[in-house]
Amino acid sequence: MNENGIILINAYSELKAGLNQPHRLQYELALRGVKTEIVKNYGYDSGIFGGEIVSKYRGAAFCVFLDKDKYAATLLEKAGVRLFNTAKAIRLCDDKVETFIALSGSGLNLADTIPGALCYDKNAPVSKKIARVAIEKLGLPLVVKESYGSLGKGVYLAETEAELLSIMEKVKLKPHLFQKFVFTSRGTDARVIVIGGKVAAAMKRVSDNDFRSNLDLGGHGEKINLPESFRVAAETAAKTLGLDYCGVDVLFGENDKPVICEVNSNAFFGGIEKVTGVNVAGLYAEHIIKETGL
Repeated sequence: MNENGIILINAYSELKAGLNQPHRLQYELALRGVKTEIVKNYGYDSGIFGGEIVSKYRGAAFCVFLDKDKYAATLLEKAGVRLFNTAKAIRLCDDKVETFIALSGSGLNLADTIPGALCYDKNAPVSKKIARVAIEKLGLPLVVKESYGSLGKGVYLAETEAELLSIMEKVKLKPHLFQKFVFTSRGTDARVIVIGGKVAAAMKRVSDNDFRSNLDLGGHGEKINLPESFRVAAETAAKTLGLDYCGVDVLFGENDKPVICEVNSNAFFGGIEKVTGVNVAGLYAEHIIKETGL
C-alpha cells in the first residue's frame, strides 16, 4: 500500500478558488503527517487495457477527487482506490436532477422540480406547451437550471412566459430542469458544510443585486446561528447522498422552513473559512485520516 494520497483536480480549471482548495487540503494533511500529491486529471492515467482496469494510481492510500469526471472516478474506485467523495456521490451531486431524485422520499423539503425535455435538434422550436405546463405547475417567476454547473452559472429566472421561452431556447440542447421559485429566499440562502455526516460550519449568503446568492456572483457571506431544522436538513441530505464532504445550500422557506436547493460535493473552503473562522480544510483532513486509518 502506498501511504501517500493524491488530490485530483480538473486539468483545465484555472479558477482561483478552485486552485486554493487542493493546496489548503494538502497543507492540513501534511500538518497531520500525511503526504499527498496534487495531480491533474488528464484522463489518460486510468483506462481499460486487455479487458482490465489499469491505473497509474492503483495502490494510492486515497484520492480526494476534486473534479466531476464520473468516468475517472469510477475507474479509480474499480482500481481499489478509496475516493473522497465516492464516484456515486459525485455523480448524484453533479446532476441537479439526479440530486433531487435521490433526495426524494427522504423527508426533506425540496423545491418543486420538473426535468426539462431533452432536445437533439438545434433547429427545433421550443415547445410552448412545455412552458405553459411548467408555469401552471410551478408559477411565475420560475427558475430554470442547467443540470450541470456550479457557482450560480447556468441558473436563470423567468418572470414571464416570453422570458421562459427565451431561456428554454438557450438551454434546449443541454439537460435542464424547471424549479419553483422560493420567494422568501430571494438573494439569500444558508451554505452548510457537512463533514462525516455532521455540520462543520455554516454561513448565510446574501446578494443585494441578484436572485442568486453565490459569492462568485457578487454575494457576501455572514455569520449565522444555524437553526436546528437547517442542521438536520443538511445532515440528512449529506447522508442520503452518501457524502464524506459537501456544501448544502438551504433556502429560507415560509416561516424559515429549510428548503434544499442544491448539494455541492466540492464546495470551496475559502469563503466559509473567512466568514466563520472554522478550519474546514483541517476538519476534512481529520475525517480522511480517520476513514483511511492513516
